[in-house]
Amino acid sequence: MTESFYDRVGGEQTFRDLVECFYRGVAGDPPLRALYPEEDLGPAADRLRLFLVQYWGGPHTYQETRGHPRLRIRHSPFRVTSAQRDRWVHHMLTAVDSLGLPPAEDAELREYLVRAAGFMVNTDDSDVGS
Repeated sequence: MTESFYDRVGGEQTFRDLVECFYRGVAGDPPLRALYPEEDLGPAADRLRLFLVQYWGGPHTYQETRGHPRLRIRHSPFRVTSAQRDRWVHHMLTAVDSLGLPPAEDAELREYLVRAAGFMVNTDDSDVGS
């Protein structure tokens, strides 16, 4: 039996550290922060952490509590532009940098995060403010 990505990178604590670092960046980025309607970023951080833990082979708590991830559908109420995607990716990759993962796992995580962020774009940058 092969070890999951989740286990190879240190399990729950690694994803907790990733998400905490990411949301520190979001909190200080007003254009990106505007995508998060809740005053407290804690619930969004919990959802992201649970999703990432499940996606990478950890416990299925996300699906047990929230159902199927359906990422694009869950993000459809928010106008996500390529500029916001780029801001999200910047803060997320900065958070990945803070983990000091082995090169193969680092590359795999980065590739997924960039690809997933691109999938969330649903509004042309020129449509914002219309």
